Amino acid sequence: MQAPTGNTAAVLPQQSGTEEQAAREPAAGSGPGATWWIWAMAGALFFAYTALSLRIHEHLLSHSFDLGIFVQVVRSYADGHLPVSEIKGPDFPVLGDHFSPVLAVLAPLYWLWPSVKLLLVAQAALIAASVLPLAFWARRTLGSTGAVVIGACYAVSWGIASGVAYDFHEWAFAVPLLAFSLTALADGRLRAAAYWALPLVLVKEDLGLTVAVIGLVIAWRGGRGGRRLGIVTAAAGLAASALAVLTLASFHPGGFDGYFASHNPGGGAGSGSDGGLVELLHQGTLGLITPQEKVTTLILMLAPTLFLALRSPLLLIALPTVLWRLASDYPAHWGTSYHYGLLIMPIVFAAFIDALHRRGASGRSLYRYLAGSAAVTLLLLPHFPLWQLVQPATWRTDPRSSVARRVMAEIPDGATVQASNNLGPHLADRTSVSVYGWGDSRRNPEWIMVDTKVAPNHRWPMSVRQELVALDFARMRGYRTVKEKDGFVLLSRTR
Repeated sequence: MQAPTGNTAAVLPQQSGTEEQAAREPAAGSGPGATWWIWAMAGALFFAYTALSLRIHEHLLSHSFDLGIFVQVVRSYADGHLPVSEIKGPDFPVLGDHFSPVLAVLAPLYWLWPSVKLLLVAQAALIAASVLPLAFWARRTLGSTGAVVIGACYAVSWGIASGVAYDFHEWAFAVPLLAFSLTALADGRLRAAAYWALPLVLVKEDLGLTVAVIGLVIAWRGGRGGRRLGIVTAAAGLAASALAVLTLASFHPGGFDGYFASHNPGGGAGSGSDGGLVELLHQGTLGLITPQEKVTTLILMLAPTLFLALRSPLLLIALPTVLWRLASDYPAHWGTSYHYGLLIMPIVFAAFIDALHRRGASGRSLYRYLAGSAAVTLLLLPHFPLWQLVQPATWRTDPRSSVARRVMAEIPDGATVQASNNLGPHLADRTSVSVYGWGDSRRNPEWIMVDTKVAPNHRWPMSVRQELVALDFARMRGYRTVKEKDGFVLLSRTR
């Protein structure tokens, strides 16, 4: 594949003197010698990510929102029809919520292994694969030590850890695509950068904006030969996002109004409510850094790079994702939990490698930066989910999990079920399950299964009292108790 005119020198600033000479010389340890350890690192990470996510799932700590939904989506594709999710609502068309046709690529694998665990393993593989381009790039430009440290710091960074530990998300497909695209961009392989970026529009509707920024960076830094490619890439990204939003709104049961209302859960400025223009202006200015949690998240994004990522134009590619998160009025978007940091990490660490290369860091100066990055990463590590891998409780068998599986075995395949949020993923691959107590769930299911002892931080959508009242009401409406053990209650409809 012939790249347009423009190489790494067009993407990176021109250097002079000894810095230019150093930039042209291969970094220590970056020759054609063995690179098996990079592949081994990615393989080890795959097993670590897989082990953690499977243990979390087996301990009944996964969720119908989001793992159960995605199982139903992949199951729909595997059955040969457009994706629907009972968890979102009766026969809810998922293309009316998010545009993620990339999930269809899991359908052939689901034919071979029709299990919720397939999604967790696939996510682990995708995220582990993203380490490869970044580590190989770091090895070429910074040497083997740089590759080891940066690859490891990226792999255990808080954004990756939180994403691995929270169910499954379509963004897992974007992580390796971004890593390969940014590596190609930094290397001056502009067409490859564009080709790796363009499939992002099939991952989620907002990622067309990320593609657009990648295109603009190509046009800006790629010289005359890259300008046209960059503009076309940016235009394609914008057009794809616009088309995806129109598609989503047309599929949503509530039409355009229903779609936009469902994506503005806080009812803030974006809803046109009493906030008006003043509230909208606040949300786009001071609202980007208030409350304090938003600033903390921004600091944590950059701290593992010692804020050197700010010196690379590659960091601009994170802007669309960062801005919509900060502008959102949904508090979960502001913090470091869930999957929201997944997309940011490959961009931040690509910018880190680029910044170190731009500075001509080598020898002691490089080792100081690497040591600082490792120190910050290690300080953060115990506060995020990958630390669970060294906790004995992670590897103990939970007696309640065994009880739950035995109780769930009473439910026949294909039945309609309402289940607690933490039980839904365990039923989604063989029943038509929705969330017990959620207003949009299908009425009068054949079976109800509730975990009355679920941990408080996993209890949703009902409180303990609301749940007890709802169970009594279900019995009054004709449901009989089939099993009740260790906090698990299984009811069956008799009429």
